[in-house]
Amino acid sequence: MPTSRITDTFARASGESRAVLVSYLMAGDPDLETSYAAMCALRDNGADIIELGAPFTDPMADGASIQKAGLRALANKTKLADTLALAARFRAEDQTTPVIIMGYANPVFRMGYVEFAKAAHAAGVDGTILVDLPPEEDGELREAYAQYDLSVIRLATPTTHENRMKKVAEGASGFLYFVAVTGVTGAGSADPQAIAGNIEMAKRVSGLPVCVGFGVKTGAQAAEMAKIADGVVVGSAFVEHAEKAHESGDFASAPRGMGALAKELSSAIRTITKP
Repeated sequence: MPTSRITDTFARASGESRAVLVSYLMAGDPDLETSYAAMCALRDNGADIIELGAPFTDPMADGASIQKAGLRALANKTKLADTLALAARFRAEDQTTPVIIMGYANPVFRMGYVEFAKAAHAAGVDGTILVDLPPEEDGELREAYAQYDLSVIRLATPTTHENRMKKVAEGASGFLYFVAVTGVTGAGSADPQAIAGNIEMAKRVSGLPVCVGFGVKTGAQAAEMAKIADGVVVGSAFVEHAEKAHESGDFASAPRGMGALAKELSSAIRTITKP
């Protein structure tokens, strides 16, 4: 079942006394065939969980790199159905690696929560992160997801106080995505010491693994975050390889570059032994 893939991934990493690496790419950037090759390259080079971005016209939480990636994917006419088909293609040959759809609520709402949940389950998707759908408004989504064993992965930030964290954690599943910096993706660098207490509180209140993202780009940064979190999320640094491939016309360079970065990040994370 989808949720068990996420649970099993964190359990396996815990058994190895390490954090997990969560790697993001935008579906359809620079094209769908390259996206599939990139998913395989990420998996083959140490990515434990893959976040597959669904392009959207108003990506309010994304910085310049991921905004441009979404525009390139939209220019290729990549739709939500294409993102799900890409996930299904990957799942057909990989039954283990969790795949999370990350995006915005409107395309899912337009498709219909139940129809989307049914299609996502059929595609082997494990859950979603819909960054603009707060807990107060996702009741129908959670009901639909419960029918198909999909995880509702929610966001928390350094400004999320404990009472609010209880609301964020209510009905959440899979893991909690902790945004390490205030701002958009790719903005600035995260300070592990500044958020260590927040991470501990998030773990205690939610009872879920906590993954840290936003502002993590290098192996050294990933290793520092691995000391305080159950997982490290990297997005913009991967997407930049797709941008370079688009600009050069050498699309095959995107999976190569993403794979090399995943190997660097995974190796760095594995240098940190967790209790």
